[in-house]
Amino acid sequence: MFEKEVVSLNRKDQHVALANQQFSMESAKDFVQTRFVHQSLPELQVGDVCLQTSVAGLTMEMPFFINAMTGGSERTKLINQLLGIIGHLTKVPIASGSVSAALKDPSVADSFRILRGENPHGIIFANLGAHHDLENAKRAVDLLEADGLQLHLNAPQELVMREGDRDFSMWLKNIEAIVRGIEVPVIVKEVGFGMSRETVARLASVGVKTVDISGTGGTDFVLIENIRRGGDGYPLLNGWGQSTVISLVEAMSLPAEGRPEIIASGGIKNELDIIKSLALGAELVGISNRILQLVQNNQNIDRAIYEVRRLEERVAEMMVLVGAKNIAELRQKDLILGPDVQAWCTAREIDWKQYANRSMKYL
Repeated sequence: MFEKEVVSLNRKDQHVALANQQFSMESAKDFVQTRFVHQSLPELQVGDVCLQTSVAGLTMEMPFFINAMTGGSERTKLINQLLGIIGHLTKVPIASGSVSAALKDPSVADSFRILRGENPHGIIFANLGAHHDLENAKRAVDLLEADGLQLHLNAPQELVMREGDRDFSMWLKNIEAIVRGIEVPVIVKEVGFGMSRETVARLASVGVKTVDISGTGGTDFVLIENIRRGGDGYPLLNGWGQSTVISLVEAMSLPAEGRPEIIASGGIKNELDIIKSLALGAELVGISNRILQLVQNNQNIDRAIYEVRRLEERVAEMMVLVGAKNIAELRQKDLILGPDVQAWCTAREIDWKQYANRSMKYL
């Protein structure tokens, strides 16, 4: 019955409905199996902790943001309105869903523009697919008066979509042209399939300075598109890609010189997932579906604001527990990676043991 109801909605509303169906508060396996080495003397108080980070030239007071979700319909306009209010009241940065719909159909532009209307002074990122050219990128940024632009990569999703793209030959050239031709910072992001070190290196080679590796563990857009297709899909591709943890160790295995700054997203559910991502090398962490669950109607706006503020408090508390007063110190703490990640690293010739003993360098 649920799937029949979804089919009657437009594509943006279908995505939201099917993302809701996938949501779970349980952390992804690779996050669960990544463990801090407990030290019994933190020698810190919560007031000592600084959560500030800097990404894409923008200073942020907390190391997480609300990542790209939606827009393009009346239902999603309401969601974006509530997200804009949350951003305004909590100062959490926000990324819009893909603005492509508004570029094709100006009648839905307000479903994106409302983010800025409700949050006139906050940090907002516009979002667009990598198949778009520089002109469209500028239009997307102008629409939201955006502080930066996310260019998303979603080849598996496009291939499963009946109406999706089949030509990806210009993506890297488009990204290079946009990076060189637009005035705001550009973040290239996956949409939940993860990245390899080779992908990150190729992006860096065309001037990309910030990359969101967005791994598996959160919303699976192949699964969503398979449901939308009905019985003629690609079920073998459900779960395609690398986890967020694997994508982080892949990216951080590149030489520090020339490596883009890294954002982590994909299945981030709680404060422990956040500090593990930061400890693995991320400068910033994106969350999405957890917040989506709280903004389905106006009655949940107070709860959503409370959850964002509580998450900020608990990130600070977790950093005290591991004895880190800032993100730089968090990267000096010892981590034991799970067996699946260890096996991946061994196959890819990545030194996973370095994470387990790195605090020794700072004694």
